[in-house]
Amino acid sequence: MQTILGIDVGASGIKGALVDLRNGKLSGERFRVPTPQPSTPAAMASAFAEIVEFFGYKGPVGCGFPSIVKNGVCHSAANIDQSWIGTNIETVFGEACGCPVFATNDADAAGMAEMRFGMGKDEKGLVILLTIGTGIGSAMFYKGHMLPGTELGHLIFKNNRVAEVYCSSGARERLKISRSEWADRFNEYLHHLERIFSPDLFILGGGESKFFEQYKHQLTTQARVVPARLLNNAGIIGAAAYAAEHQKEH
Repeated sequence: MQTILGIDVGASGIKGALVDLRNGKLSGERFRVPTPQPSTPAAMASAFAEIVEFFGYKGPVGCGFPSIVKNGVCHSAANIDQSWIGTNIETVFGEACGCPVFATNDADAAGMAEMRFGMGKDEKGLVILLTIGTGIGSAMFYKGHMLPGTELGHLIFKNNRVAEVYCSSGARERLKISRSEWADRFNEYLHHLERIFSPDLFILGGGESKFFEQYKHQLTTQARVVPARLLNNAGIIGAAAYAAEHQKEH
């Protein structure tokens, strides 16, 4: 199956598209619905099913989800309702949409897409992908192999605060600071990660990656810093790729 539906579940929006996995491109337009508030499993399952129904799709569905995900189960809830913890994402969404669902962490999904089709392709060193949105997601790769489940946005950082509270896109909006002031904060965070991991390449994805040209001159790490080639579609494409890989195991 070369075309699979990928759905990227975020704290503010849930978006999906059909993905051609031969070239890592969307087969048509994206469809987006707002993330329900409160973002309970039942409410989000209904929104997820709405996207599947929009495409009239039957088949495996890939899902990038904003939490630690192990064997399809949600293990954290920084930006979604706490009732998700311990809930099987694949079961809840699968029952709602009538299709087999394969769920992984949203940033891991975006990282898979960038390593396969984007800026990480053929990179053999240590690569850290950061998705900058309501929070900060992360994916880490060494010689093309992923270390799953990293949550670098949750590192304790400035003034004993969680990093994403200090320098996510959500923080910029909440604090009502300029993108330039935000970029200085984000640069501090990149330097912190560089001291810990010594990466060769940072790839920036998520909504803030669209504005990379505005702030790239403020990022001063030794590691190269580039915007994700797939920009905000990386999560959708990676989710579809994840489903394609894991449907073979079932």
